[in-house]
Amino acid sequence: MAQIQQGDTVKVHYHGRLTDGTIFDSSEGRQPLEFKVGSGMVIKGFDESVKGMSVGEKKTVSIPVNDAYGPRQQEMVIPFERKNFPPDIEPEVGMTLNMHSEDGNTLPVVIAEVNADTILLDANHPLAGEDLIFDIEVVDVKGKSPLIIMP
Repeated sequence: MAQIQQGDTVKVHYHGRLTDGTIFDSSEGRQPLEFKVGSGMVIKGFDESVKGMSVGEKKTVSIPVNDAYGPRQQEMVIPFERKNFPPDIEPEVGMTLNMHSEDGNTLPVVIAEVNADTILLDANHPLAGEDLIFDIEVVDVKGKSPLIIMP
């Protein structure tokens, strides 16, 4: 059987969990995850883990922080003046909001702390700072398209 290589399009089922066993995501009950290997569609450690696997193969991989969502960055915790917060929203710790940057991009943030004058917004990915464990099963592989197609 062909082994997965850079540029192949793959479909996988997976269960993702933290080192304490907490499940954070799974494809169970859904279509398998489809992505092109090496395209940056998934985290680096997941991408690298499927290389060399074949259809039907299963394995469990541990992905360290730097190959997952990276370390938590304190500069991504942003103090926001409460007086500038929308008056129709009562801020609560854990609430997810979308901020809009000057260039028009949307950035999801979570309220980390609410004080009298400021609200701390955390723009880190929720899994930043975490080592991750994935159970992966390859269900389909399509080789990369040739550069030249013959008639």
